Amino acid sequence: MSASLKGSNSSKFQVSEFILMGLPGIHSWQHWLSLPLALLYLSAIGANILILVTICQDPALQQPMYSFLGILSVVDMGLATTIMPKILAIFWFDAKVISLPECFAQIYAIHCFVSMESGIFLCMAFDRYIAICHPLRYPSIVTKALILRATVLMVLRNSLFSLPVPVLAAQRNYCSRNEIEHCLCSNLGVTSLACDDRRPNSICQLVLAWLVMGSDLGLIILSYTLILRSVLKLNSAEAASKALSTCSSHLILILFFYTVVVVISVTHLAETKVPLVPVLLNVLHNIIPPSLNPMVYALRTKELKAGFQKVFCLSLEKKTR
Repeated sequence: MSASLKGSNSSKFQVSEFILMGLPGIHSWQHWLSLPLALLYLSAIGANILILVTICQDPALQQPMYSFLGILSVVDMGLATTIMPKILAIFWFDAKVISLPECFAQIYAIHCFVSMESGIFLCMAFDRYIAICHPLRYPSIVTKALILRATVLMVLRNSLFSLPVPVLAAQRNYCSRNEIEHCLCSNLGVTSLACDDRRPNSICQLVLAWLVMGSDLGLIILSYTLILRSVLKLNSAEAASKALSTCSSHLILILFFYTVVVVISVTHLAETKVPLVPVLLNVLHNIIPPSLNPMVYALRTKELKAGFQKVFCLSLEKKTR
């Protein structure tokens, strides 16, 4: 009788906070990774702010492609800021404790920003498809109104579709363990601590991933298939090369983004014996794209390089006055 009562009481007990242990297997020296991660974070914030300032100040960059790039910069800064301050606090100040609402809020923000990045990549692919396959209709199709509608649609879509993930995670019963072998609140890492069935969470995340990011990737592939077919019809090799060069930066970022997403999914499903691998990949996937995206565009886009030079020249002129 007393044993059953005790079991009943423990099943109703709910932990009030989680403890983020950091990177599994390397707790004793993980703080050494804080320097490269901090540099990546600072470069992500600095480079994306520079992109935004350049796009706003240079009239030559007031084009749809650069508008989407500016939105991508905002999303990248949001994604990096969602995780990096807490990770650095863990490494530097041993601030491992995180409340349940903060943890579920971080899960929501990560899913929202990652899905938003996928959606912006789709918008950029559509922009390139219209520019290359229907160049004469481009100014009338890709307008400021379309960019605004697409951005609002992506924000609403990802805000609503990401909501079930933390809501379902919050419904689980966390009655015993509260130590997460991670340095951020991932849905699978958190729900692995639940005392009840977590399969609804895993199924929900899988379905939403296929619905949102899977559909985005499918439409991106379709867009570039149509672009490639259109380019191959061009008689001039120079014109074909010029058309494809406008897509190169976008393709590099898409390949990196979705390849890492697939690798992270496979390592989680395979339940690798080295838990550090999926955890480290998860962290890097949330910090490397924000720092990589502006660098790729800055190095491969002549108009953006010229815009940087104008911004730097203007700032130097102001200092000399």
